[in-house]
Amino acid sequence: MQNILVTGGAGFIGSNFIRYLLSEKNGYAGRIINLDKLTYAGNIENLEDFTQDPRYIFEQADIADRPVIEEIFQKYEIDTVVHFAAESHVDRSILGPEEFIRTNVFGTFTLLDAARKYWKGRKDVLFQHVSTDEVYGSLGPEGYFYENSCYDPRSPYSASKAGSDHLVMAYYHTYGLPVTISNCSNNYGPYQFPEKLIPLMILNMLEDKPLPVYGKGLNVRDWLYVTDHCDGIWRVIERGIPGNKYNFGGDAEKKNIDVIHDLASVVAEFTGKRKDALLKHVTYVADRPGHDLRYAIDSSKSKRELDWHPATSFTTGLEKTVSWYLQHMEWVENIRSGEYRQWIKTNYEEREEQASI
Repeated sequence: MQNILVTGGAGFIGSNFIRYLLSEKNGYAGRIINLDKLTYAGNIENLEDFTQDPRYIFEQADIADRPVIEEIFQKYEIDTVVHFAAESHVDRSILGPEEFIRTNVFGTFTLLDAARKYWKGRKDVLFQHVSTDEVYGSLGPEGYFYENSCYDPRSPYSASKAGSDHLVMAYYHTYGLPVTISNCSNNYGPYQFPEKLIPLMILNMLEDKPLPVYGKGLNVRDWLYVTDHCDGIWRVIERGIPGNKYNFGGDAEKKNIDVIHDLASVVAEFTGKRKDALLKHVTYVADRPGHDLRYAIDSSKSKRELDWHPATSFTTGLEKTVSWYLQHMEWVENIRSGEYRQWIKTNYEEREEQASI
């Protein structure tokens, strides 16, 4: 683990993972090569305080660009890949699925094949693939996703991630490539792009804007604070067994509407706004096509084999997250521009106009 290639390292979870490794808490002494295409959701500002750190190198590239990927493996003598890079927003995948297939499936194939070619059968290397609980489909009111749960993706996004998971395992079984896969529940925390539920709601509450909620807000998700997830990924790299999968969940199942109520309480506490005034902005909009009812992940294998546990309660995580956004409004304004602003206008503001309250 002397030369770790982190793909998508300028994105939300990827940049938090790099920060985790380079922080004093972890004290990683090797090199981290951050490879990111810098699409709308990638922000190099996320890691600007590490630009002078000799352990940190940035390369702007597309994971589907085979010659460039092969050159990076050679140039930096990569021995570990932590693969975050992905198109990840379900709404975007419904509106335009092609880029999700190209990046999530073909991009993953390109990385796997470049690793296979460069490593030439070595076993002292690792390809750690970061995936999602959405590949498992939808749960009813009871039950959990396990590492051996059947795949049943319901959106172009989750289908593309399911395809990448299967490719990773195929390279393990066919070529003996040392791989691990982790599937996580919904992440939240600092540096999350404002199209996602929690940062979108925080910022709309701060600006007294409508709070768009799909359907009746009854869809259930399990919430995992991003630093806890990063800790789990590092434990997979250090202790995981090649060919194995590891699930990470936050033990914090919440209906979407309850998340918004919890957020309103925290925002009110931090800003002096009234919670009931914030919640008056809740606006119910037409449900997302194929919207999965419930995700819930069982992390007992990770707890047992990796000695991992989510350390951050949902309440504490929300407080940390709201505090971070309040202190980083310049970051918010820098990222909420251009392509993203137009996408929000098209896909949220027009829905709000048609909403029934």
